[in-house]
Amino acid sequence: MRIVIADDHGIVRSGIRLLLETQPDLEVTGEAADGIEARDLVVRERPDLAILDVKMPGLTGLQATREIKAQAPDVAVLILSMHDDERYLFEALKAGASGYVLKSQADTDLLEAVRSVERGEPFLSPGAQQALIRDLLERGEPAGSELTPREEEIVKLVAEANTTREIAELLHLSEKTVENHRANAMRKLGMRDRVELVRYAIRQGLIEPGASGPRTSGAPPGRRPSTWCWPPGSRR
Repeated sequence: MRIVIADDHGIVRSGIRLLLETQPDLEVTGEAADGIEARDLVVRERPDLAILDVKMPGLTGLQATREIKAQAPDVAVLILSMHDDERYLFEALKAGASGYVLKSQADTDLLEAVRSVERGEPFLSPGAQQALIRDLLERGEPAGSELTPREEEIVKLVAEANTTREIAELLHLSEKTVENHRANAMRKLGMRDRVELVRYAIRQGLIEPGASGPRTSGAPPGRRPSTWCWPPGSRR
């Protein structure tokens, strides 16, 4: 897997590179020190994954994510941040990021996040999941939605991070039928994205809080440097 790293602190980029290169199949092919450089590098080189700091000069990680997904939609993006504020989390996912990793948990979560993205699954670190749950508990969900049993079943599976293809195979439906049911459900619920579906599914008891988070099965174990940590003053 080819990876580009973007952070305006060189020592942070070095730490991320050190962590990733404990895995023989992960290759860091480029680094960027600001959002504009990151966007241009990713669009030009088309790596499999871009790991972007949420706050960078030039373009923020969120702005860079939007532009990368517009110009190179096949490139997956992971946002790395010290913020567990749900506003950053939701904006990252809406921008097209495949996951959100807190810097304070990167030494344990970053490799797992990369493996999740490699499998085509979204990733939320435990701290990000807690932010999602906090937001969920503070807001109400639209009431009175009349989902059919099939729509409710598909909402549950989408919230559990299953892909359209996986849902189609599980329910013995065509992918087009799954997409139609999901679109109908989101229209009835007045929702725009998977984040809102996850929130609804938790409120309705369709999934447990945390069921939409990262899966750990299938991720190959990696030797992680026991002494590596984020340098003082670099948690952004």
